[in-house]
Amino acid sequence: MKLGIIGGSGLYSMQALQKGHWRTIETPWGHPSDALLEGEIAGLPVVFLPRHGRGHQLAPGEINYRANIAALKAAGCALLLSVSACGSFTDALPPGHICLVDQFVDRTHGRPKSFFGDGLVVHASLADPVADDLLDRLAAAADEAAIPCQRGGTYLAMEGPQFSTRAESRLHKAQGMDVVGMTGMPEAALAREAEMAYAMAAMVTDFDAWKDAAVSTAAVIQTMAANTEKAQALVQALCRRLVDFPLPIPSRQGWECALDSAIVTPRASWPREGAAHLRAIAPRLFA
Repeated sequence: MKLGIIGGSGLYSMQALQKGHWRTIETPWGHPSDALLEGEIAGLPVVFLPRHGRGHQLAPGEINYRANIAALKAAGCALLLSVSACGSFTDALPPGHICLVDQFVDRTHGRPKSFFGDGLVVHASLADPVADDLLDRLAAAADEAAIPCQRGGTYLAMEGPQFSTRAESRLHKAQGMDVVGMTGMPEAALAREAEMAYAMAAMVTDFDAWKDAAVSTAAVIQTMAANTEKAQALVQALCRRLVDFPLPIPSRQGWECALDSAIVTPRASWPREGAAHLRAIAPRLFA
């Protein structure tokens, strides 16, 4: 299976990637954040996409999430690892630690959140948005690389680009969130619609604003630089583990056939152009 890797803030390249070449791709939803870097790591075929573009030119609300997911699916990726910077709401996840997220709360707004609509209605299940099988291997990879991490946690997706007010941060902490970031949604939801196994390694850079110290961009960037080495080691360990222990198909959660019971509109009523576009994310259904 081919692994897609979306690198977030601070992760603009993959040092271990071999036989690499950049490929420009366009999807029915436009261009992704950047060209795709294809190659292999530890013998596993991978495709790397810098989420904000090389040079960090795209703010969270400007990212074309649909094009990013569609481009990776069109490149043959069945698995998707998201590496993202985040703030923490708990002392158990200090800066330098990783949260292997398994749940999301989406408080973004104004972002297209589905590939579907315009005459074709689909309700994909997001009860468990992260693929357990992939998360198992990610947790084992973190252990192998001796990276401090917490398996499981709820990621609050906020709109940004500003950081939280103290009131917001303390409210989110009181509500039981573990980490906060600006890009986890709709990314995870779109990966499920594209029938991809999704997992996130949320790299903690700060404590948001619920503690006395306020978040500063300078401090976040400094911690991101320290986290980059950990992210590179985590990805390499995950690739080695996926070579040795590929994900089973059928999967426990059925992510590879997530659309089978989700499409409401009868096939006879599918809009021709819309169905043609959807070949990019689900060719087994829309080819």
